[in-house]
Amino acid sequence: MHLYDRGFAVDDGALAVIELFDAASGCATFSQRILHFDSGRSAPRSDAVSDEVLYVLAGSGRAELRGETHVLHPGTALFVGAGTSWSIDGAEGASVLSVLIHDPEPGSTPHAVLDLAEREAGGATAGRQFRLLATPEVGCASVTQFVGYIPPGRAPDHFHKYDEVVYVLQGHGFLHIGGQVAPLRPGSAVHLPARIVHSLENAGPGEMQVLGVFRPAGSPAEAYYPDGTQAVVPTAEES
Repeated sequence: MHLYDRGFAVDDGALAVIELFDAASGCATFSQRILHFDSGRSAPRSDAVSDEVLYVLAGSGRAELRGETHVLHPGTALFVGAGTSWSIDGAEGASVLSVLIHDPEPGSTPHAVLDLAEREAGGATAGRQFRLLATPEVGCASVTQFVGYIPPGRAPDHFHKYDEVVYVLQGHGFLHIGGQVAPLRPGSAVHLPARIVHSLENAGPGEMQVLGVFRPAGSPAEAYYPDGTQAVVPTAEES
């Protein structure tokens, strides 16, 4: 199973880091971790060779990027291009999910800030929906970042042609891979290599929400059944 359920490390400055997936755990495409900022101003952060996509899980603060200030709250997403410096000021227990994208494609802008509440919903298979965040359309050439909304039930077994890391925001359920089953809860993280057959099950009773980042960029609705046939997204009339 490609599942991780919390681990702790400490970084310099007023910052705690929870390491999730990276090359050491078999995920060479991404480094997925949680950054937790204490009160005050963080030291400037940048990565010279990797792009970064971020999503505010909890708390608040202000992000400073290239002389611009952006208010942060749960549901704020950021794209930060390689070599772009950023910092957080006035943090109130801000927890941020960070995914570093190694060997990125050149983007059209050094950064972008998005609000989940302002993004339109799209449909996927098994009654699922999603909202896109960082994508090539906003300057993030390498990946698609999205929040997925999963109703109770289990989707058919399927695979994707992209490499993906997933973080459970809300709800409880199970990950099914190769006859194995692992429980999912808020804070669970999953690495899904390209073409691995899997299924996410929402045990209910409420909606499950997941934050996904995948490469190459595309649509979260693109999926394939184990026999290779493409899953068909229902039309508005059928859903």
